[in-house]
Amino acid sequence: MNAIQPGPAMTPAIRRGLVVVAHPDPASFNHALAHAVAASWAAAGIVVKVRDLHAERFDPVLTLDEQRGRPATDPLVRDHIADVQSSRLLAIVHPNCWGAPPAIMKGWIDRVFAQDAAYAFEKGSGGGDVPIGLLAIERALVLNTGNTPVAREQEVFGDPLDRIWRQCVLHYCGVTQVERELFAVVADSTRQQRQIWLSRAAELANSMLQ
Repeated sequence: MNAIQPGPAMTPAIRRGLVVVAHPDPASFNHALAHAVAASWAAAGIVVKVRDLHAERFDPVLTLDEQRGRPATDPLVRDHIADVQSSRLLAIVHPNCWGAPPAIMKGWIDRVFAQDAAYAFEKGSGGGDVPIGLLAIERALVLNTGNTPVAREQEVFGDPLDRIWRQCVLHYCGVTQVERELFAVVADSTRQQRQIWLSRAAELANSMLQ
C-alpha cells in the first residue's frame, strides 16, 4: 500500500482516489497501468492511495460471520472498506481470468463491498428488493488486461467482466459513472504498444477529472 501526495493543483470537488490492483508480479503491466492512473490523479491534485492486494496478502475468503451479513472484524478488510467509503475516485486493475476477476480480486469484492458498507436494503426488506447504494464514489475506472483479442472477447464471450463490474458491483452500490477498457493482447505486445496503452490509461484517468 502506498499513498501518492497531490501536486500543486487541487480539485475541490474530488479529493481522494483509490487504485486497487490484483496481480502477483509487481513488475507486471497491470501494475504499470495502476501507477499510470495514480500518477495522473496525483498530478491533478488528488490524494491517491494504491493498494496492491497480493503485496498486502489480502485474504479473499469470506468468514462465516461475513457470509451471514455481519460486519468484518479483520483489520485489513475494515481498512479497505474505509478506503472505499472515503474515496471519490476508484480505479480497479486486474487481468481477465476466465471472464471474471482473479480469485483475490473476487474475494476483495465479496469482503469489501459488503452489505451495510457498500449497499443496503430498506428496513424490513428480505434482501431481494432493489438495493440502496451507499458509496460516495463519483467515478470509477476499470482496466483489464487479456490475451484474447478485444473483438473476439466481445463477439464470442460477451465481455462478462464489463457486466460484472459495471452492473453487478458498481451500479449496485451506487456508482453510476463507470469507464472500462480492456487491453489485449498483452502476451505478444511490443514495448511500443504497451506504452500506447499506458498513455491511454492516463488519458482515461484524466478524463474522470473533467
